[in-house]
Amino acid sequence: MNSTGKETLKLENQLCFRLYNLSKSMNRLYAPVLKQLELTYPQYLVMLVLWDATEPLKVKSLGEKLDLDTGTLSPLLKRMEKLNLISRNRNKKDERSVEIKLTPHGQSLKLKAEHIPTQMFKVTKLSINELQNLNKMLDKLSENIG
Repeated sequence: MNSTGKETLKLENQLCFRLYNLSKSMNRLYAPVLKQLELTYPQYLVMLVLWDATEPLKVKSLGEKLDLDTGTLSPLLKRMEKLNLISRNRNKKDERSVEIKLTPHGQSLKLKAEHIPTQMFKVTKLSINELQNLNKMLDKLSENIG
């Protein structure tokens, strides 16, 4: 990147703008695929965490995994409960803690969603090696600025 003030302030030279546009593009690609499952992208992310869990997850743990605060996560989980994807229950040992688990309907969506990662990978037109390197670089960037 050119170090002159004029060049560094150009929109097309901004990493944040590239990441922002990439995020919007990925969300647009996911939208029709997830619509078939009647899921939004944030709901899909919650489902990915829950499909991988071996036991009910505390809301706090889910929020940490998704990097979402409870103010954002709670309304999302309430909507998902109304859609019969999850159940929310107070922990019997600690009433302040709420645990989330999949309903049978939520669990059944896992099979219908198994094609999504492969489908999205094909859209990228990257090789496996390129995708792995990109993931490593993004993880490093996230760690560096997080």
